This record gives sequence, structure tokens and C-alpha cells, in this order.
Amino acid sequence: MKKPLILISNDDSIHAGGIKALVEVAKEIGEVIVVAPAAPQSAQSHAITISAPLRLKKSDVFEGVEAYTVNGTPVDCIKLANYVVLKDRKPDIVLSGINHGSNASINILYSGTMAAAMEGSLENINSIGFSLLDYSLSANFEPCKPFVKTIIEQVLEHGIEHSSLLNVNIPNLPTDEIKGIRICRQAVGLWKESFVEKEDPFGKPYYWLTGEFLMEDDGEDSDMHALNEGYISVVPSMHDLTAYKTIEWMRGNISWK
Repeated sequence: MKKPLILISNDDSIHAGGIKALVEVAKEIGEVIVVAPAAPQSAQSHAITISAPLRLKKSDVFEGVEAYTVNGTPVDCIKLANYVVLKDRKPDIVLSGINHGSNASINILYSGTMAAAMEGSLENINSIGFSLLDYSLSANFEPCKPFVKTIIEQVLEHGIEHSSLLNVNIPNLPTDEIKGIRICRQAVGLWKESFVEKEDPFGKPYYWLTGEFLMEDDGEDSDMHALNEGYISVVPSMHDLTAYKTIEWMRGNISWK
């Protein structure tokens, strides 16, 4: 049988440990093409580059794998992959990650990792974003690789009904301590943010964004609950941000006259 064509990107750059682990898993399943940022692009969300030229460069980072770097965002990478690198070939699946750090709950909106996967799903390609709950540059991805492989294989075999995008987050635990995989909803949470103000050598102020994540959800069916219990969370996600219940409320309660 013909091997599936697997397109891989991320937001931590082509040199990150997470994408290396993802490529190693994907090589066991199909033909892999990598198009990833040349430099870290974390928290870029769905940004695209329109004010500067994009450069696509061949890379030999992964032995035996066709790979390219892009001087742009994760979404730029997927667009260039689909319309320039692959041209008339359509991937069977798009994979993004494995991200260094969580993309559970509201973090999906900020994530460059998930934006790359979402861009793939916008092209009607089943797409998965993977994240490990370890922000360290030296994070160990070995324990999660068997689970990552299982999820990829299941999506290739069964597809994703009513969606084409999965947000997968993995607890930072040894393989034998990960309890399993749960299908979840996105937890309700938010970032309480603040800025640290400093002064540069010229006496002018500058700011660093900081903050803490606040959980506002105690539901046992949420991704955050699953992760806290030692399970991998899998959240089927969509692009439509319409608040459908609000449409009916507004039609019944608000007049524009």
C-alpha cells in the first residue's frame, strides 16, 4: 500500500526537540515532508506575513527527510508547503509540534503550533497539534512518542467526523504513568496578565508581558481536568467562532431601529 503523505510543522523552529521527536514517529508511518520556521515563532497564533518576502530554504536537519525552513510564521509554513513545496500533492495529514508547553484551554487561541494545524484543517486536511506540558528546551519527548503514534494512526485510519482538527496535550510524565487518552472539551480559563516595567540605558521604559493562568472550570470532561489526572487530552476543535445561542437572543431582545 502507498504510504500516507505527512506534512509536519511547528512554532518552536525546525531545530526544536519536539519536532525532531514528531518526525521520528511520523517516519515510521509514512512519507514525511517538513516545512517549519527557521526561528522560534511561539504565540504567533494565526499570523501571516504580508509586509516582507518569505524565504524557503532546503534543510538537512533530519536525515532522510525532505525539509525546508521559512523565515515566517507557522501558518506561512503550511501555506508555502501546500502551494509551493507540494504543489499538486495533497497531504493525507498535517501534524504540528510537538510543542514545548501546554496549548490546552484558551491557549489554543494564542498558539502558533495550533495555528499551523488549523491552517491544514482549513485546507480540508485532517490535522493534529501536539503539545507536551514541559516548557524546557531540553524537554524529554520519548515517553509520549508511543501515544503520539497511536493518535496519528487512528486519525489516518478513521478520519475525524464533523471536524478536521485535534488539539492534543500530553502530561509531562513517564510512559508508564500516563493513564491513557481522553476525548475532552476545551476548559474555560483565562490569563490574568500584567506587565513588568523596566528602563533601558537611555532612560526610556520598556515592558515584558507576564501573568498567571486562572482556571474557571471544574468540569471532569475538560482537557485541563484530564491532564491534571494524568491523561492525554484530545479536543476536537473547529474554526467557527459564531455564538449561535446569542444570535437567537439578540434577534428576540435587541432592535436596531
